[in-house]
Order: sequence, then structure tokens, then C-alpha cells
Amino acid sequence: MSEQAIALKAQKVAEIADQFKNSTSAVVVNPRGLTVAESTDLRHQLRQEGVVLEVIKNKVLVRASKDAGFEELNDLFAGPTAVAFSEDDAVAPARILKKYADANEKLVIKGGVVDGSVVSIEDINKYASLPSREGLLGQLMAEFQFPIRSFAYAVKALQEKKEAEGETAEAAE
Repeated sequence: MSEQAIALKAQKVAEIADQFKNSTSAVVVNPRGLTVAESTDLRHQLRQEGVVLEVIKNKVLVRASKDAGFEELNDLFAGPTAVAFSEDDAVAPARILKKYADANEKLVIKGGVVDGSVVSIEDINKYASLPSREGLLGQLMAEFQFPIRSFAYAVKALQEKKEAEGETAEAAE
């Protein structure tokens, strides 16, 4: 093998290792059997959420995961392998891939990494059931607004009660 080819492979390993390190999540799947149309549809859904899906050679993945400190993933790198990387939303790859795998039996989720920890298929399924980041932020904001809203209703009710008492007092005079 030429030195140029070795350098290119080393560069690819370094790029994938950096993706593992810099991503909030990386989900490993087996895409065997997906048609071109199905694969294109899946990639489109992932891209809309800022997730990149790459089909990568297993030897490259083994070396990259070792460099990134995720050697526990090496058992997952058998057969056709693709990895969905997300730098922003840790839940998006799990949610999209789980939904797609439920609708299409050909896609098999193997495992992955979420927030720097290697996770199993069961964990990925749990993450998949969580709402998106925006959904979670919306729920959090609703929780923050509840006490303020309750206080505003109480003040309004008190004001209405005093106005009603004032009207009855005027009517009595």
C-alpha cells in the first residue's frame, strides 16, 4: 500500500475519531437491505435535524473508536455499518432512527454513544421516547410560567372580589 493511501486512511480515522469526540450523540446502525430511495429518505429526515449519517468501513470505525476512547463500541462494528452523528441534539439521532426502524425492519439499531457514554439499544430506545430539545425547553418554560400564572389569577380574583364588595357597599348606602 502506498504512503499516500496510508495517509488518507489515517486522516479518515482522525476525522471519524473527532466526530465521535465532538458529537453529543452517535448512533450505530446496520443499514443492510435499505433501497436507495429509503436511504435517501432517511438521510433527508436526519439532515433536517442536523444529523449526519455516514457509512464507514469497520476497520476505520474500530481505529477511530479506539482513538476517541470508545473501544466498547468495537463489538458493534460487524457487517454493514453506518453511524449517525449529531453535534447539537443528543436525542435527535435516536428518535429519528428508532421511528424509521419501527416502520422499516431492514434498519437495525446496534448501539451508540450519548453525551460521552457508550449506551445499549435499550438506552437508545429510552432516549428516542424523549421529546426534542425544543420540546423539552417548551415544557420547562411552561413549568416556570405556572407559578406566575397562578399568582396573576389569584391577584385578578382578589381584585374582582374587592370590586364586587365595593359595589355591594355602595348599593347598601
